[in-house]
Amino acid sequence: MTQTESFDPAAVAAYQFGGQDIPWMIDHWGEHRSEHPFLIWEPKDGSDRTWTYAEFAEATKQVAAGLHAKGVGIGDMVLIHAENCPEGVIAWYACARVGAIAVTTNTRSVRSEVSYFIEQTACVGAITQPKFAALVAEAGPELGWIVVTDDNSGLAATADELAHGQDSFSVLEGDSAAAPVRTADPMLPAGVLFTSGTTSKPKAVVHTHANMLWAGKVNPTNIDMGADDIYLASLPFFHVNTQAWAIWTVLGVGGTVVLQPKFSASRFWDVIAKHSVTHISLIPFVIKAAFDSGIPENHTVKVGVFGLIMPVLDQMMGMRVIAAYGMTELVTHCIHSNDFESYPDLAMGKVSPGYEFLIVDTDTGDLCKEGEIGELWIRGVRGVSVFWEYFGNPEATEKFFTEDGWGRTGDMVRLLADGNIQYCDRDKDALKVGGENVSAREVEDVVRTVPGLADVAVVARSHEMLDMVPVAFVILADPAADQDAISAQIIEACKLDLADFKVPRSVYFVDEFPTAELGKISKKDLREIADAQGES
Repeated sequence: MTQTESFDPAAVAAYQFGGQDIPWMIDHWGEHRSEHPFLIWEPKDGSDRTWTYAEFAEATKQVAAGLHAKGVGIGDMVLIHAENCPEGVIAWYACARVGAIAVTTNTRSVRSEVSYFIEQTACVGAITQPKFAALVAEAGPELGWIVVTDDNSGLAATADELAHGQDSFSVLEGDSAAAPVRTADPMLPAGVLFTSGTTSKPKAVVHTHANMLWAGKVNPTNIDMGADDIYLASLPFFHVNTQAWAIWTVLGVGGTVVLQPKFSASRFWDVIAKHSVTHISLIPFVIKAAFDSGIPENHTVKVGVFGLIMPVLDQMMGMRVIAAYGMTELVTHCIHSNDFESYPDLAMGKVSPGYEFLIVDTDTGDLCKEGEIGELWIRGVRGVSVFWEYFGNPEATEKFFTEDGWGRTGDMVRLLADGNIQYCDRDKDALKVGGENVSAREVEDVVRTVPGLADVAVVARSHEMLDMVPVAFVILADPAADQDAISAQIIEACKLDLADFKVPRSVYFVDEFPTAELGKISKKDLREIADAQGES
C-alpha cells in the first residue's frame, strides 16, 4: 500500500459525507419518521397546515419533477423571491433534489436590487408571489420562466396582483415518479443567500449540501434540540437564521419547525402555546415584543437563541437563553455558550467544536492579548463548516479568506480572561437594522448620485425597536444650497434604488466630518452626533 503526502481538501471534505446530501436527509426522515410533523405552516388567520416528513418528501419530489420538466438541471440557479411560505420551502428542497441552486432574496428589495440578484447568479427561472410578480418580471426580462403562488403567504391577492399573466405555482407540481435521481454529491452548491458586508454590492454566499449536513450534525447539540422539539421560525427564510439555524437544526434530529409568514408581536405567545414551541430565535425586537405582551408563567419555550450572555434574560423570560454567534458565511453557531461553563455577562461564549478562532490586530497583524480589541477570524472547512464562495466574485472570496483558510468576519471583539470573547462592534461600514445587514458604502454610493454634494458618510443611529437605523451626513458643494430640497432628493434616490430598511431615516448637513487617525472619517463620532440630534 502506498501513501500520499496529502489529499485534495475538497475530496477530504466530501468524504466526510459520502453518499449523503440534502435529498438523502429528507428521504431518511421520510422513511424513519414518516408520520412525524416536519413543517407546520401557521399563517396570519391561524388556519395551520402540517406536512409530515413523508408528505414533505413527496411534495419536494413533485416540484423537482416540475423543475426538471422546465429544463432545470444541475448547477442551474432558480430565484425564490417570496415571503415565508410553504411553497418557498418546498421549492428550495426540490431544487436540491434536481441539483439546482435556490437563490432566496430579500422581498423588501426594489427592482434594481432584484435585477442585480438575477443577473449576478444568472437565474434561469423564478418562483414568486402575486404581490411581487410584476416586480420580478420587470427585474428579470431574460428569465426563462416565472411561476406565481396563488396567494401572498396565506393572504388573498388583489385582482391587480392576480393579473400577472404568469403560470401558477401548481404547474411545478408534477408526477413524483418523474423526479430526477442523481448520485449524491455533498460538495454540490445547494443555495445562495445574499449578504451585505462592507462592499457596495451584496455578495452571493454559496452554501453546499455538506453545509446543510454539517449544520444538522452540530446545531442540535449547540442549542439542545431533540427529536420531539419544535422550533418557531418567524424571521425571513432568505436569512441564515431561519434557513440554517432553525430548519437545518430541525432536520438534523427529525424535529418540527413552525413557519410563520413574518414575525407577529400580537400572535407570538399564542402561536407558541398552540404548538408547544420549545425553541425560538431571539433578536432585540423579538425580545421587546415578548416583554411588551407579557411573559406567560407556564410557556413551553425551553431555549431562546440570542447573541450575548445575559443571565437576566433567562430569569425574565423564563427560558434558557443560549448565546450563539455566526454569520451567513459561517453557516452555524460557530461560537456559543453551554450549561457546563460560566461566562462573564455580555460575553459570546466559546468557539464551537469544528471551528478555530483568532483575534487579530488589523493594524499590526499580531494576535491580540487579553483585554485587547481586534477583528474576529474564524477557520473551518470550506463547503462544510463555512461557506464555499461568493458566487461570481472571486475578489471578495479572496478578501474574506486568508491563504491559510481564516475567514475575516469584520466583527471587532475583545479577548477576555479564560478564553472568553466579548463583542465590541461591527466593521464601521456595516449596520444591523432590525436584523437586516446594511452596507453603509452601498447607501453612500446611491446618495452620491444626487448632484450638489461634496461628500457623504452613512452611519447608524440608535433605535428603540430596530436597534439601529441608517442616517446620512452630508457636506454640500454649495453651502448656500437648499438643504430641504437636497434632503428630499437624497431620500427619493435611496427609495428608488434601495430596499426600505436601507433608506436613511434622516439627513444631517455639516461643514466638515470629524476625523480619526490618519485623517480618516470618524464614524464613531458621527454616530454619537446622530444619537444626540435624533430625527432631523
